Amino acid sequence: MLRALLVTALLSTPLAAQGQRVSPHEQAAATIDAKKITIEYGRPYMKGRKIFGGLEKYGTVWRAGADEATKLTTEADLTIAGLKVPKGSYALFVLLQEPGWKLIVNTVANQWGAFKYDQARDLGRVDMKTTHTDAPLEQFTISITPAGPKKGTLKMAWENTVASVDFTVN
Repeated sequence: MLRALLVTALLSTPLAAQGQRVSPHEQAAATIDAKKITIEYGRPYMKGRKIFGGLEKYGTVWRAGADEATKLTTEADLTIAGLKVPKGSYALFVLLQEPGWKLIVNTVANQWGAFKYDQARDLGRVDMKTTHTDAPLEQFTISITPAGPKKGTLKMAWENTVASVDFTVN
């Protein structure tokens, strides 16, 4: 009986944790060509852990943050590295690879993590440029920066990696 209760408790722990935030949350936003682009995401800390290739395995789809899937909301149609993204809301994931990453734009905007990620619902995938930092970045950070008229850059930075992709506002 005790063994059955212990097994039940262990198996239900991940389910109980699903839906409960464990990391601080933030918004990255920019207005480009009078249109607002917002990314909402969880900001986990390294806490002494090896992140890429450790906690987050290469060859897997990552939620690009913590807790809920990272959410992009755009008031304008975008072109992200050649991918047409109509105005609206989307989940952003990353396919972690060495040496580069792929940004995934998924049409199911509101979902918890990548637990029910469905590749069939992808709008598309694009390559991200990755660079190495000399000093580790303790907290995961996303930024959107204007890069000229109707242009911007999306960056994700954590541990010793900065991944970026350029986009245009259509």
